[in-house]
Amino acid sequence: MKNHENDERINNDSSNRNFSDILEARLSRRQILQGSLSAATLSMFGLALTGCDDDDNTVTTTSTNNAVAAAALLGFTAIPVSSDDAHHVPEGYTAKVLYSWGDPVSDGPAFNMDASNPANEQLVQAGMHHDGMYFFPLPYGSDSSDHGLLVMNHEYVDPNLLHTTGGYDADPNGYIKDKADKEMAAHGVSVIEIRKNNGEWEIVRPSSYARRVTMLTAMDISGPARSSRWMQTSADPFGVQVIGTMNNCAYGRTPWGTYLACEENFQSYFAVTDDTNLSDEQKQINERYGSDNDNGWFGWEVHDPRFDGANEPNEPNRFGWIVEIDPFNPNHKPVKRTALGRFRHECAALSVTDDDRVVLYSGDDARFEYIYKFVSNRAYDRNNRDANMIVGNGILDDGKLYVAKFNEDGSGEWILLEQGQPNLTAANGFATQADVLVKTRMAADAVGATKMDRPEWIAVHPDTKQVYATLTNNTKRTEDQVDAANPRGPNPMGSIIRWKENGDADATTFSWDIYMLAGNPDDADPNNQGNIKGDIFSSPDGIWIDKDGRVWIQTDMSGSSQLKGIYEPFGNNQMLASDPATGEVKRFFVGPIGQEVTGVITTPDGKTMFINIQHPGDVPGGLRDSLGASKPTPENPRIASNWPDFNENGRPRSSTIVITKDDGGVIGS
Repeated sequence: MKNHENDERINNDSSNRNFSDILEARLSRRQILQGSLSAATLSMFGLALTGCDDDDNTVTTTSTNNAVAAAALLGFTAIPVSSDDAHHVPEGYTAKVLYSWGDPVSDGPAFNMDASNPANEQLVQAGMHHDGMYFFPLPYGSDSSDHGLLVMNHEYVDPNLLHTTGGYDADPNGYIKDKADKEMAAHGVSVIEIRKNNGEWEIVRPSSYARRVTMLTAMDISGPARSSRWMQTSADPFGVQVIGTMNNCAYGRTPWGTYLACEENFQSYFAVTDDTNLSDEQKQINERYGSDNDNGWFGWEVHDPRFDGANEPNEPNRFGWIVEIDPFNPNHKPVKRTALGRFRHECAALSVTDDDRVVLYSGDDARFEYIYKFVSNRAYDRNNRDANMIVGNGILDDGKLYVAKFNEDGSGEWILLEQGQPNLTAANGFATQADVLVKTRMAADAVGATKMDRPEWIAVHPDTKQVYATLTNNTKRTEDQVDAANPRGPNPMGSIIRWKENGDADATTFSWDIYMLAGNPDDADPNNQGNIKGDIFSSPDGIWIDKDGRVWIQTDMSGSSQLKGIYEPFGNNQMLASDPATGEVKRFFVGPIGQEVTGVITTPDGKTMFINIQHPGDVPGGLRDSLGASKPTPENPRIASNWPDFNENGRPRSSTIVITKDDGGVIGS
């Protein structure tokens, strides 16, 4: 996930308890700083979990797949940190670039190294800033590891790289409509067909599956907010169709084989040049979500009036959802599933109950925001996939949305966000379920959910069903909020938490604990040292657990922080693997200058890994003085990086990397 560096505003001023307050009541700060919490930090994540249970108050679970010996789980030799303009993998592994911004998804035009491709060509090329992704084997229903569809998000754009003369900020007089259209076309999702040919992965071109879903793609609105007063605009008076999806961060994959793209930082794409026509209620919503800006990030309101709240007060309400896409059907119209709530969705991590109901976890990626869970009311149909995704009656349209509350004793509860529940009544501004869902953040405020430190990706262990969430950092934490699990005021390093549902995945109570605190044990400040057992890292973001139980952790130190001050020892952003049985951490990958490592998935056999490199070429804080710039410019797009092409006339490009083990083995073993 990438935040604009000046987007430090906190939108949650509720009196709900902070996670730090709860942890302080449970654990002493001295325990953390002296490292004596090791048993607690491994208890649930690795060896055992002790929590509440209906029978004997003890729940014990193991987290290591018996098919893989613990000694072999992290069988690679860890690599050191790096700050050069290259990507690095362990000895015995090979990493190759597969798919970069501007590459054709099928048989479209090639990328022009000077970024001169117009909007109509960008519509059939890879979008910018690759993020979460998933591998869908072909044919549908198979477990092929040689042929499949790779589906990925393109989170946002850098106009100084996307255009030859920059975007609105750099070139306001030259900001023609084609520039705005190209920026919209570079957002969204790619579906590409890939195949292994003579041992090498290649993109199938042409492909009947390949397509782009962008900010110019029509999609249905489904679920309780469909047709509500919040969705109605002059172009869509019935509130049933929206054009586009934006700022897609992490993802989800349903049991019936569809892809869920998560809309995150939608709020800053909109301007409100005049709030005269806005109701007081809409003004409150915009303020709570941060959609009350004087201007949008990219200036789209200059050419498209729907991005100005003065013209279309409801347009921001139509973003901040999870979008369902069928990768196997290029004619499928994407669907925004409103029953899943509206907030800055970082991900959509899925689990399934014993009776085949779908459970979906998602974090709201902002400081002091919340973690949510959706449970479908009915089982998905294993024999009729189309029945699971009907507009208006899909599995993800019919269910209950909850928000997490973490208690001091290690227990937790999922609080139902349903109209008519305490504090969610008409008298409190929630007359319908559509009100609850459009104003999900405000509903969570009202029921007393726990304020977290930037919930990012969430992963569900394939065997134990334990759930892990990264809390990237919170530099706005103040000294009087320090606690045993986050003894930092502010907290620049982040942590990883996890929980276990007390019963099946639909349970309304859970037991939680902390896995690890990120940091550097050699830092002079004890608050920044963490308790990592192995290779150090900061700002955990992406997290994924493979079929054997390895926990893959990706980092996102911000551009202003990288290679500077307390972050200098961490080098460039990286990916590590962790053994949940021992807590050991090993560094597996380091990316080039300025980037974020994000998105990770393997083929079903575990022998091919795909990862994404986002926004290479951002100017790290530690290089800004020497380079004399804080970001790439249209005149010098290569100021910090020229990865991966190193073309003298090119520019850095976000890319997908394929990683294989030279001996043909499982990645990480």
